[in-house]
Amino acid sequence: MSTTTTEDTGRFAWFRSLGQKGRRAFIGAFGGYGLDSYDYWVLPLSLVAITGYFHLTKAQAGLVGTSTLLMSAIGGAVAGVMADRFGRSKTLIITVAAYAFFTVLCGFATSYETLLVFRALQGLGFGGEWAAGAILVAEYCKPKYRGRTVAFIQSAWAVGWGLAVIVNTLVASLAEPAWSWRIMFWTGALPAILIFYVRRNVDDAPEAKAHTNQKGTFPKIFQGGILKTTLFAALLATGVQGGYYTLATWLPAFLQTGRGLTVIGTGGYLAFLISGAWIGYVSGGYLTDYLGRKKTFTLFAVASALLIVAYTQIPNGANTLVMFLGFPLGFCMSAIFSGFGSYLSELYPTALRGTGQGFTYNFGRAFGALFPGAVGFMADKLGIGGAMLFGAAAYGIAVIALLWLPETVNKELE
Repeated sequence: MSTTTTEDTGRFAWFRSLGQKGRRAFIGAFGGYGLDSYDYWVLPLSLVAITGYFHLTKAQAGLVGTSTLLMSAIGGAVAGVMADRFGRSKTLIITVAAYAFFTVLCGFATSYETLLVFRALQGLGFGGEWAAGAILVAEYCKPKYRGRTVAFIQSAWAVGWGLAVIVNTLVASLAEPAWSWRIMFWTGALPAILIFYVRRNVDDAPEAKAHTNQKGTFPKIFQGGILKTTLFAALLATGVQGGYYTLATWLPAFLQTGRGLTVIGTGGYLAFLISGAWIGYVSGGYLTDYLGRKKTFTLFAVASALLIVAYTQIPNGANTLVMFLGFPLGFCMSAIFSGFGSYLSELYPTALRGTGQGFTYNFGRAFGALFPGAVGFMADKLGIGGAMLFGAAAYGIAVIALLWLPETVNKELE
């Protein structure tokens, strides 16, 4: 008598195929990235109140966002090495604790300089969490499901973003601006709760454990054939994140100063943007599995650049159009990120996966951080809307980088 095993092809087969340990890893990484997003968005949502409280110029305000991203590059690169040497789950715990701790300290800042330092230190944990969490889950995935599975982790960014907008709207309606931004930073303690779950329930995939004696180092990702991969993957990450963080840093301020909306009034506009973002993250993951990694990156890079131009150049008085255009803008600028976790994991062997992924993605954050900083300096002359066009050019860099990178869809991890 013979028996046949029917393959699970249901809608959530990607999740069931992870197994019990993989599903726990998914929950831990999803929660970590969602709360990472929450703590990041506290600053852009509070930027107008902070600017008024400390009497900042637009350039000074932009520098706070830039410093976060620059330090996140260091944190992400270091966390990548830690993930290879000490394990993915241990690194996840350390990075979540770091970004929660320094976010809370930002709420106690007594000067612009103090806020700048605390926010920069928050970037260390902010940059490191994604590197650890994305790799942790990618190593539990079947190749054919890897794109969409890691994309669902990426979609946690929209969930954290939405939660931050809801809390910010509530806090702004109950507290004066002088206190509202501080309260928002104090709510950044929420991620500490996740640490207990990860510590008790999350473990590395067996393949990752088998390579703990092979220590990843930065020189190794700049040797032989891996050098080309590292250089162009870093350039890809720079272009995508330069465009994204231009929007992330300046969009709330653009809506409030360029469109004349209140903090509470921006909530509806951001709701369209965030709902589009979540659907984009998830849809982009499926597309990376069906179309391939490179075609999906190219498609959404071009679309995002065009939508930035459209969104920021709509004439005054057409705010309703701005609100509805937020949905496709959020969709495209988020869908492009869906392939990063799977693509970077597939570009590097297991022993160097954390180091390679942590470095390239966060190199992109560091140099991508120059874009919102440049917008801050240009905004006084061009206005925030005009200066934000600089972010559209960043996506062109991503398309160029893809010409020298391989396609990796359905690749088995080495």
